[in-house]
Amino acid sequence: MSPSTAAVATLVAILSTLLGTTHSTVAAKVPVNKCCEKFEVYFDGKCTLSETVNVTSGWTPEFTGRNGERNVSVTYRFVIGLPDCGTRQKFDVFEYHDSYDELILFPDGQLRHRILNHKKTARTSSNIGEDYPESDDPHEPHRQYDFVQGLYCMDRSIESGRQGGERMEGVVAKVCSPEQKRHWTDSDVMLRKIINPICHGLAIVILLVVAIIYFVLPTLRDLVGNMVTTITLCLIVSQAAELVQIFTEFSNHVSFFIADLFLYISLLGAFFWLNAMGYYIWKMFRTRNVFLRVSDGRKYCWYSCYVWGCTGTMAAIALFAHYFLNLPGRTPQHQQKNLASLAGDSVFENQDSISWLGIAVFFMPIAFIIIVNMFFFVTTLRFINRMHTYGRIHHKLRCSFVMFTLIFATMSIAWLFIILSWLHFDGLLYMRIVVNALQAPCLLYICVLRQKHVTFLVKSCFRDQTPQTGEWGDEMTYMNGGDY
Repeated sequence: MSPSTAAVATLVAILSTLLGTTHSTVAAKVPVNKCCEKFEVYFDGKCTLSETVNVTSGWTPEFTGRNGERNVSVTYRFVIGLPDCGTRQKFDVFEYHDSYDELILFPDGQLRHRILNHKKTARTSSNIGEDYPESDDPHEPHRQYDFVQGLYCMDRSIESGRQGGERMEGVVAKVCSPEQKRHWTDSDVMLRKIINPICHGLAIVILLVVAIIYFVLPTLRDLVGNMVTTITLCLIVSQAAELVQIFTEFSNHVSFFIADLFLYISLLGAFFWLNAMGYYIWKMFRTRNVFLRVSDGRKYCWYSCYVWGCTGTMAAIALFAHYFLNLPGRTPQHQQKNLASLAGDSVFENQDSISWLGIAVFFMPIAFIIIVNMFFFVTTLRFINRMHTYGRIHHKLRCSFVMFTLIFATMSIAWLFIILSWLHFDGLLYMRIVVNALQAPCLLYICVLRQKHVTFLVKSCFRDQTPQTGEWGDEMTYMNGGDY
């Protein structure tokens, strides 16, 4: 071998050794998923340049060994981007100095989320290898979830502390919802995912029957009948929206947000129509002349302007409060309720479900409507008790008042159990499911089965006896058709 050939061979060997070492070093780096770019931090719910928030550096991951060793030295590289969850939901998990959530990044790149039973500052040990809490009761397990690479991303989180609050810094992780391997025969799964949807489907069918009866029969299409039809249609929309919310694993953040809007707007509209019905009956009992020269159609248009105007206004206020008044930063006490938010430049991209402030804007008017309806109920009942004689018009109004009272009680109880189900007690949630299942049959009984003249008209339709339309309804057409 000539000296030149030997020199070339030696150079090739040296280069191969250097390239192999470099390749092995690059391959040995552990990939760590980072939500924002290297020069960005997660500020007030979205990725922001570090320079604009007076931060000199971004996020530096801290690795913890499987036996609890802190600050383990690991060679890593960042993988920028959000996790690909497919049909599963994304969740935001925030870790602050006194939070109940702990984010542990292992040297192999796996992330563990532990939900503690007490704040982090109260811990006395750091053994993370066991699945038990650091408390006196060794049989009370931690709730913890492990996420492999690709199902999470982490970053530095900074909250500006608006409205006088102090600035908070910590770590945020966007994780895919863990797959719960629970058999369908489990009682909780059957009640939540099988029985509850079936009850919602039956409720939609029953409410649709009530709406069709009051819409098809001509003698029931007076003002009160049209109000009953509209209320049942609003409740049908709310039931359908709740049915979408049940299957969260088959939804994304957009459909979840739209389902919230349909649920709360339709529910608010139903209560406003109930308020309009109570006002109409209260006003008719107090007026001296019930034979007014205003058609039911025109009065329905007036009440429609009131109901949908108020509903649309409150919905606009709720959306404004949701997007602009609600703080993007989440406190540690609300972590388990938050859904994932998409990092982007637009303020609208990180909104997934209606915030608590938006829900309050929707539910406070309902509470006020319930108080006003109670006033209508008490004053109208007193007026009826003072009446000694009344004609058929007042007799029909009295029957409408009884129907209004029963519908008001049914809807108010169902609304109350919606609020109680937010307390995260399984018993209250199960009671909410039962009450919701009974709401539609109760409305069917109140609006159809309980009223003999309505059942008489339904039977007449099945007997091919089309009832005639009277100016004041069936009380002038079927004088002897039975009691109300």
